[in-house]
Amino acid sequence: MRTVAIEEHFTVPALTSRIDPAAISRRGFRKRTLPPGGPNPLELLPEIGERRLQSMDEAGITVQVLSNTGPGPDLVPGPGGLAMSREINDHLAAAIARHPDRFAGFATLPMQDPDAAANELKRAVKELGFLGALINGTTNGRFLDHPSYDGLLAAAVELDVPIYVHPHLPPEPVRQAYFSDLPAGPARVLETAGWGWHSETAIHVLRMAIAGTLDRHPRLKLIIGHMGEMLPMMLARVDEVFALDIDHLKRPVSRAILDQVWLTTSGIFTEPPFLAALLTFGIDRIIFSVDYPYAPNARGRAFLDRLSLAPDDMTKLTHGNADALLRLNAVAK
Repeated sequence: MRTVAIEEHFTVPALTSRIDPAAISRRGFRKRTLPPGGPNPLELLPEIGERRLQSMDEAGITVQVLSNTGPGPDLVPGPGGLAMSREINDHLAAAIARHPDRFAGFATLPMQDPDAAANELKRAVKELGFLGALINGTTNGRFLDHPSYDGLLAAAVELDVPIYVHPHLPPEPVRQAYFSDLPAGPARVLETAGWGWHSETAIHVLRMAIAGTLDRHPRLKLIIGHMGEMLPMMLARVDEVFALDIDHLKRPVSRAILDQVWLTTSGIFTEPPFLAALLTFGIDRIIFSVDYPYAPNARGRAFLDRLSLAPDDMTKLTHGNADALLRLNAVAK
């Protein structure tokens, strides 16, 4: 069966090496513990070719939609951020052109300059054929509900492409308040994949609903990963506790999210969170993803093989929803 995975990552070391090391350090990038038996995901990230394709083939993955991982241009102010975004997007476009039936792309944007970000999204979609953009969390403490990003969101609506809201490292005040005074390794995991990433992205989406951003852009499409970043288990409670304080909104918080957000399975390969996502968002809003190379393709395939779904629902999960949301069939033609 055709299988599409849409939160799959790459990097371009020759470009990211130009980022000021002090900016990287301030944003909280730290050495991660690598698996002793390999493979090293950091070594796999730059390769968009035969080794990646072999791993996809072995796991039965037909298409990867690729996005740049951090550190990236969101750490670079001014014209430098735009220049780096353009170079990364051009690099990815060239890789896609070599294997157009196997790879597609989400744009990398210069998020410190919202106007430039909107323009680069338009270029990436119209000229490079990209399918949307992936945003890594906050930029200088600002979420996408900040008014400065209204132009970017309007551009995504005009282009009819989604924005994938991906986690980022916590700002330093958050790190100190919630994740300090712990052993270095566990602290890094707690603030990222162990918990912090998921709560941050959930807050990001909740802010966009509560601030009225989703009401202002009702045709905006968002994607979030990791089985919904803990939102599926909280939506009913969200509606209950916000009920008396949302007179400024056109819809209940959960309705806005269910109307405008899609989920992916990236990096989470157990059934309980999948069932929570299925029961709250429904099969039409869930898209398969692996989170390669941070997670191995083989684990994603093993998870799919364990699921017991009706054939039509499995088709939606593995490729139908992605094809419809991203118009992948149109791109392939």
